[in-house]
Amino acid sequence: MLIRYAFILAALVPVFGATPGYVDRLQKSAEVIEELMRAPDRAVPQDLLDRAECVVIIPGLKRAGFVFGGRYGRGFFFCRNDDGVGWRGPGAVRIEGFNFGLQIGGTEADILMLVMNRKGMERLLSSRFTVGGDMSAAAGPVGRTAEAKTDALLTAELLTYSRSRGVFAGISLDGSTLREDRGVNRELYGEPLSNREVYQKSPPAPEVAHRVLELLNRYSSRKGR
Repeated sequence: MLIRYAFILAALVPVFGATPGYVDRLQKSAEVIEELMRAPDRAVPQDLLDRAECVVIIPGLKRAGFVFGGRYGRGFFFCRNDDGVGWRGPGAVRIEGFNFGLQIGGTEADILMLVMNRKGMERLLSSRFTVGGDMSAAAGPVGRTAEAKTDALLTAELLTYSRSRGVFAGISLDGSTLREDRGVNRELYGEPLSNREVYQKSPPAPEVAHRVLELLNRYSSRKGR
C-alpha cells in the first residue's frame, strides 16, 4: 500500500511543480524584445517599431512541431494605450497553417509581427483573421538598409519577421490564421476574456508579463516619437 502511494505522489509532483506554458512563453517574449534592441544593424528598424500600434510575439517555434505536431504556435499581443503612450496586454493568440520554410533557417525560430495601423489593430482584436487575406501583410525589412524601403512597406497593415540564432529576417506568413486563445486568457486573468475585452477593459497585467511591458515602454513608449 505504501509503495502504491509513493508511486502516486511521484506522478503528481511533476504536474503540480510544472511551470505553466504561458509563463515560459512570456519570459521568452521578453527575450525576443531584448534581442530586438541589442542588434540595431540586423534587427527591426526603430522607426517601424515606433509607428506600430501593436506587436505580436510567437516565441520558440520548432521545425519538429510542424513535421509531427501540425503547423501551430502560441504567443501574445501587446497594443499601445489609446493616447499612444505606453502599452497594454497581453492577450493570448495562436497561429496555424503557415509555412515554416527554409527562409527561417535553423531548428527553432521566434515570430514577431508589427501591426502598423488602427485598421490592422481592429483585425487583430477580432476572434480570428487570415494574414495576407483579411489583413494585408509584408515581410518586414531589417537593419540600416530598411530606410529606403519603408515608404512602400507602410501600406501594409502587418509586417512580419522571424528570429533564429539571434538574427531577425523578414518572412511571409500569408495564409496563416491567427486566433484569440481564451483558454490562456483565463489563465492570465481568471476569466476567458476575448482579446477585444483584454484591450478594452485593460485588466492589470499578470506579474510575469511585466518584463515585456517594461521593455516596450523603455524602447518605444510613444507612438511616432
